[in-house]
Amino acid sequence: MALLDLLGRRWTLRILWELREAPVTFRELRHRCDDMSPTVLNQRLRELRETALVELAEGGYTLSQPGWNLLTTLLPLLKWAEDWQALLATQASNKPK
Repeated sequence: MALLDLLGRRWTLRILWELREAPVTFRELRHRCDDMSPTVLNQRLRELRETALVELAEGGYTLSQPGWNLLTTLLPLLKWAEDWQALLATQASNKPK
């Protein structure tokens, strides 16, 4: 339940997603997250660091090994969401007007 609580907090999944490629500075991460509040970003980064999903490395914030493992585990959910979105779009286009 603790993981679901953490992942359910606003911006948490987005931050994890934005860290998937390379270390990112605070400023760049804030920009990638649609200029979210710096206070909220600081809070989420603190929570993610305290739970060992994110670490501060040379060059900025990055996923830790457990963070990578979590992101890899969530990738099938991304595929499911894309399929679901396509299904909903198909259903919407087939509805009579």
